[in-house]
Amino acid sequence: MEAIIAVLPGDGIGVEVTAEAVKVLAAVAEHFGHRFSFPTAIVGGAAIDETGTALPDETLNLCRHSAAILFGAIGGPKWDDPRAAVRPEQGLLALRKGLGLYANLRPVKLSAGLVASSTLKPEVVSGVDLIVVRELTGGLYFGQPSRRWTDDSGRKAVDTLIYSEHEVERVVQVACDLARGRRKKVTSVDKQNVLSSSRLWREIATEVGARNPDVVVEHMLVDTCAMQLVRDPCQFDVIVTENMFGDILTDEASVLAGSMGMLPSASLADGKLGMYEPIHGSAPQIAGQNVANPIAAILSAAMLLRLSLDCPAEADAVERAVQQVLDEGYRTADIQSADTKVVGTCEMGDLIASRIARS
Repeated sequence: MEAIIAVLPGDGIGVEVTAEAVKVLAAVAEHFGHRFSFPTAIVGGAAIDETGTALPDETLNLCRHSAAILFGAIGGPKWDDPRAAVRPEQGLLALRKGLGLYANLRPVKLSAGLVASSTLKPEVVSGVDLIVVRELTGGLYFGQPSRRWTDDSGRKAVDTLIYSEHEVERVVQVACDLARGRRKKVTSVDKQNVLSSSRLWREIATEVGARNPDVVVEHMLVDTCAMQLVRDPCQFDVIVTENMFGDILTDEASVLAGSMGMLPSASLADGKLGMYEPIHGSAPQIAGQNVANPIAAILSAAMLLRLSLDCPAEADAVERAVQQVLDEGYRTADIQSADTKVVGTCEMGDLIASRIARS
């Protein structure tokens, strides 16, 4: 197989962790006889500094002509002025909208060897294996009007939460399709007791559930879901929710796996195009120190192999390599515990890549 994989490292530790994911993908290509190329482009703060825009046209065009996109992280204190006309996050939002990436998949699975890394009790988190499907191109992040102003009474701002029937229907169907290959349970999360948009969401989710009778579709308010994720996370199989709720709940769920550095994600469009990224941010406070955990980026590369390149055996090999390295006691600083061997970002990437050749 030949494939172009666009690499968008972004800012901060995004540069470091994507380098390790590329290292592992290169090992996969060599071991399985593929030819992958990895053209790199700028996005986020790095793009603002160089071009004045968070998503240059050249970057978007590269992504459109690639089989998949490997994304790092964006942002940092340098670009954090809330009054700035151009912000790094605009690049990520524009990528999602421009490429039609409407379904964000965030699996949360706790490795048995990392139970002690979670802040929750072992009996609560042991066996956690869930996936959150977050709608990615609607809701507050894209609704109009979205602006701020000042009048005689002071400063004001407005954001608009809007969803269409089509947007809700397609993402809930993605959740049902995923659940069909898992434990056949979907939890649709909303705030229907307060929001009109959530009442529409629940109505359409119910209709989609009726068209998928082999899958159980239940409903839960977002505040209840936030509580249940830390009280009884093993009850969940597939969670589907709107854009902002999904953003918040997946960060909360990261504690179940011990660290944000362990959680990959896939943002999917219709067809095979997808963008794959760790859920963590750019962590500028540790950038350049060779201490960031690259496993989330590497597991994102495994999702890329499985979902965009139709290479399930290769994806399995990456996931086995990660688990083998963890079973051998290697850890980055964020997941270290007693009797583990702490390694840096590059060393962890080397260890996982070397296990690919042995698979």
